[in-house]
Amino acid sequence: MAIHLGANQYGKAENRVVRIYRDTPRHQIRDLNVSTALRGDFEAAHTTGDQAGVLPTDTQKNTAFAFAKQKGVGAIEDYALTLGDRFLEASPAASGARIEVEEYAWERILVDGQEHDHSFVRSGAGVRNTVVNIDGRGADRKAYVVSGISDLVVLKSTGSEFHGFLKDEYTTLPETNDRILATSLVARWRYDHTEVDWDKSYDAIKALLLSRFATIHSLALQQTLYGMGKAVLEEHPEVAEIKFSAPNKHHFLVDLSPFGVENPGEVFIAADRPYGLIEATVTRDDASDSGSAWVNITGFC
Repeated sequence: MAIHLGANQYGKAENRVVRIYRDTPRHQIRDLNVSTALRGDFEAAHTTGDQAGVLPTDTQKNTAFAFAKQKGVGAIEDYALTLGDRFLEASPAASGARIEVEEYAWERILVDGQEHDHSFVRSGAGVRNTVVNIDGRGADRKAYVVSGISDLVVLKSTGSEFHGFLKDEYTTLPETNDRILATSLVARWRYDHTEVDWDKSYDAIKALLLSRFATIHSLALQQTLYGMGKAVLEEHPEVAEIKFSAPNKHHFLVDLSPFGVENPGEVFIAADRPYGLIEATVTRDDASDSGSAWVNITGFC
């Protein structure tokens, strides 16, 4: 029986890179969580312990911090692309690089109604992220960018129904024409190319997702997700496909009748588990090949 090494990669996970721009009295902050990985011909490292072709994970960590200063941190997609190309340049045995960046948003603290120059409070409006996969170098180089947002907690207190579903002997869920719809949304979209104004595209897509969540009269969370994805693809030709993972954060009406109190859809219990988990992909027919874009991005169908 032959035994051989299968797929493998290695890198430095969750480097907490915080870049403060203090060249003016009004400071700026970029707060990142950076994970790097290389894949390629690293068989000797596994089978014989020969590390000659291995760029240490500590070096990857150092590069992430050094580039935050030397190259700066603009759009996280540009930062990730720059890191990936650097690692492939420095590691001849590598055939591909994967860079994942999460960005935690900070807002300026208001003092007497004015934004403070150097004091901030963490924003709760989701976590921006990107995963960049680069295969090859030079003329053979292919770069894939998947960007998105996670932990985007949204709720609508009406405008949502759920009825007409399949029933069997174990079905107890009542049908409803008016319910709370809430989720902690994860959305990731694959760009068709890298000639993109990343910040402008991200801001517009996030705003569109929120707008469609609010305005779609929902017959099911599935329908809402599809409508949100369809709107993104219609308005953003730079996006090839978009994926959603959405836990249905159930809110159940509390029965107050034992206390002689009516409850016309006003008091609920927020149940954290179990929960329905809805996942969906919305894509365009002419989308480019996804290549290695979705490598090791878990939690999506």
